Formats: sequence, structure tokens, C-alpha cells
Amino acid sequence: MKRIIASLMLLLSAVGFSQTPQSPNQLKIKSAKKLAKKFLRKHGIMGMSISVSQKGEIIWSEGFGFAQKKPRVKVKPNVTIFRIASISKSITALALAKMTEENIIALDSSIYKYLPDYPKQPYDFTVRQLGGNLAGIRHYKDNNEYALNKPLTITEGLDLFKNDSLLAPPGTEYNYSTFGFVLLSDVMQQAAKTPFNTYVHDTIFKPLHMDNSMMDVADAKIPNKTKFYKKSLLKKRVLASPVNNEFKVGGGGFLSTSEDLLKFGNEIISPTIVSEESLSEIITSQRLVTGEKTGYGIGFSVETTKNGTAKYYHTGGGVGASTILLVYPKEELVIAVLTNLTGVSMQDFGNQLESVFIN
Repeated sequence: MKRIIASLMLLLSAVGFSQTPQSPNQLKIKSAKKLAKKFLRKHGIMGMSISVSQKGEIIWSEGFGFAQKKPRVKVKPNVTIFRIASISKSITALALAKMTEENIIALDSSIYKYLPDYPKQPYDFTVRQLGGNLAGIRHYKDNNEYALNKPLTITEGLDLFKNDSLLAPPGTEYNYSTFGFVLLSDVMQQAAKTPFNTYVHDTIFKPLHMDNSMMDVADAKIPNKTKFYKKSLLKKRVLASPVNNEFKVGGGGFLSTSEDLLKFGNEIISPTIVSEESLSEIITSQRLVTGEKTGYGIGFSVETTKNGTAKYYHTGGGVGASTILLVYPKEELVIAVLTNLTGVSMQDFGNQLESVFIN
């Protein structure tokens, strides 16, 4: 009898301790995964990749849905390549910080120092104002410009807007502008005497080992690149029309994976290729001439979390792409979300993930 009781107690003990308690990160990931699946269903997203790192280490990286519908190919966050849309502006900003450190370019110099033949405006404006959306350069005026499928170089792309009037005197208004980053990327390549894409590859992608990041070249056969989708008038997912993003690579024309973007985000937390001083120039909110903060540095929105800690981020919306990259230096946290569907609002989902991973 004693042996039977002892055996029963041993069995009950084993049952009681067979379930290992979940770590705080495991619980967070479980909650985030539920949110991700709900988000995917709500917006009818074909494929999505989410990667999260903390203290430089990946704590969660997962693909949801498909990179293409037929034949079905699952999303894999370490290899599936998406359009990152306006997160490209953040990459351009880091390249600009590198140029300032190498004394190739000066942020407070006139853009005409580097592009003397650019049409004269009633007002001068600086490289810093251009990168901070304070120069008065307009954004897309219609969907035809947004989804332009015409092969243009960066310099040729200036023809779309260079003769248009400024929206406001530089420094007086914040006007978000991808065309402003087209102009900025031409300023940069003229100053460096190196093609913009080459400079970014050599100074950003290569040293950070972002091996799956590159310019979106129209019609190029790139292994593991997702197909790109939009919603039809009947709300069905259909292939998006072809687009040429080469001329606006600095504002929205790079490709990457969510895991590559973690490497980029961690460079913003612990810089290795630029100094803290150079980095601070792009992650410090600029101000209007009135002194009011814009909430945007150069290529990064600059805000705070509910805990009052720093938050640097950028959303992206392009043909067949809706994206967000979030960087939290104090918490040493980076979150990257890439999708292959046009027109999905990413801000709220980013806030939800922030609430999960930052207590």
C-alpha cells in the first residue's frame, strides 16, 4: 500500500510540474501573434513578415500568409523580400549621416551648392530642411505619379516637380514629401560623386550585413521577392500593376526583409558605422521657424512611448506594400513589419505591438 501511495504522489508531482512556466517574452509573443493574425484577417493581407529584436537578439520572427497566391509560397522573415516603401527614407537618412561624417556634405548648406543647375526658387533651402520635409517640395499630386511605371534615373525624376512652386517658404510648414527625398538623393550622389544606390550599398547594406536589401529594379528577377497585391473594387486581392521605383529609391524604392531591417534598427540604437553625434542629427526633431517641433528629424518620426522614452519610426505605403519600422533605444527594442498589400494603415498595429512589448 505504501508503495502504491508513493507512486501516486510521484505521478501527481510529475503532472504538476510537467508544464514549464512561460517566460515574459513568450507571453508577449503569444499576445502579439494573436494580434498579428487578427490584423492579417481584418485587412485581407496576402503575406506579412514580423521580426522583433531586443538587446540585439531576435526574440520573435515569423511569417504569416503567403508571398504569392499561385503557386502558394509561405512568407519566411529571413528570406522573403518585400518593398519597404517609405522606410527607405530612414535608410537614406543614415547614408546622409555617414556623408556628413565623411565631410562629403554639410546639412546646413544650400542644396544649390551641390546642384547649381536646379531651378531657382524665390527662397533658398538647405539639405537639412529637405530631409526634414521643411523645404516646401510637394508630394505626389495624383495616383499617376504615385504608381508611375516609367524608367527614370534619379536626376530624370526631378523633372516631375523641379519647376513647380514651393508649397511654403522653407522652414514655415511641415509638408511630407517623397519628391523631397528624390531631390535629396540627387544632392547626395552629386556631392559624393557616386551613384546613390552604390553609396547606400557600400556604406549601409554591406557593413550591416543586410544581404537581402537592394534597390527595387523594375522587371529584375530577384529570388524570394514577394508578389505585390492590391484590393480590387470588389475587395478581392489581385496583383498590383507594375511600378518603377528606381528614380525614387531614396524616398521609397528599396527592398528588404524584416530581419534585415532589425539589423538596420539596431544600428540606430548602437551605431557602429556612424558616430553618436552624426546619428543625433537625423533622430532629433526639427523645428519650424516659430520654434515648434515637427516630430520629424531626417527620415525618422520622433516621438515618445507612454513611458516617456524615445521612439523613432517610419511607416511606408507603396504599390503592393504597407510597412512599419519601430526603434526604441532605451528598451533596445526593434520591431519591423512588412506586408505585400497596398493601402493598409500600419500606425495602429504598430501601437498595438508597442503596447505588448513595452510595459
